[in-house]
Amino acid sequence: MWLSKIIMQKSTILIAGGSGLIGSRLTEMLHSQGHTVRLLSRSPKGIGQFFWNPATDEMDAEALQDVDYVVNLAGAGIADKRWTAARKKELIESRVKSAATLYRAMERMAMRPKAYLSAAAVGIYGNSGETWIREDTAPFDQSFMVECCQNWESSADEMLRLGIRTVKFRIGVVLAKEGGALAEIVKPLRFGLGAYFGNGQAWWPWIHRDDVCGAFIWAIENQAVEGVFNLCTPDPARGKDLVKATAKAMKQPAVFLPAPAFVLRLIFGEMSAVILNSNRVSSEKLTQAGFEFQWPKLNAALRDIFA
Repeated sequence: MWLSKIIMQKSTILIAGGSGLIGSRLTEMLHSQGHTVRLLSRSPKGIGQFFWNPATDEMDAEALQDVDYVVNLAGAGIADKRWTAARKKELIESRVKSAATLYRAMERMAMRPKAYLSAAAVGIYGNSGETWIREDTAPFDQSFMVECCQNWESSADEMLRLGIRTVKFRIGVVLAKEGGALAEIVKPLRFGLGAYFGNGQAWWPWIHRDDVCGAFIWAIENQAVEGVFNLCTPDPARGKDLVKATAKAMKQPAVFLPAPAFVLRLIFGEMSAVILNSNRVSSEKLTQAGFEFQWPKLNAALRDIFA
């Protein structure tokens, strides 16, 4: 298991987007291993928190002093609001400007961090149906999701100009009961209704939240790790099967019914792609590089989450 194997020097890690679903857990796990964690925030509230505002390219210079690694998880929530033209602009700019602010701050430093680790997303592939996807697979469409993810990754690639080791994780569907897709699946299940999207056959490239955080820690520790990696388990699940497995883990009897695709498109518009797209994503590159999943199988992962 990655957690028991990781032995590394105590480091100082700066996290942008540290209050979110992944960042909050990553902070906990890093602290538990004795590392110092600093957080960037628009409203800093205590020791270890530093002001920044990517929209205006402002950042407290002290935040980066003596920092060993930078983790950027910042970005407006993809499925938080309907995709109006203004919202699309915000989704892209919140990612691009956060990386740009960090880039300019690090550019001014004599001693720069050892590595820059960025979140990215499997949305960069578009709707790929039944095809297995690897890191070198070209996008299947030119949808907004693809455009957003391409801009996101391009902003991370700028760090290479500073000679900083850069890692980009294309994260799949993160499973945690505290939020994200699983929290939405759970809501109707509590009333005995297992609602799946469309015909339920779309592939969902899922991953336990602890494995997401474990991968970031693994990439920090392993100096040879760089470039882009798909971050999801080797065992993607059909949407309907994920809902059924969730009900089983909750020990919740349920009737399983589809939420028709045309209804979802009427309600959510273009944003419906987030739940209707199919992505059968391979994590072979990640495992070949040496990462070991703690929760590679869906039923065991969900049992742990709802234990």
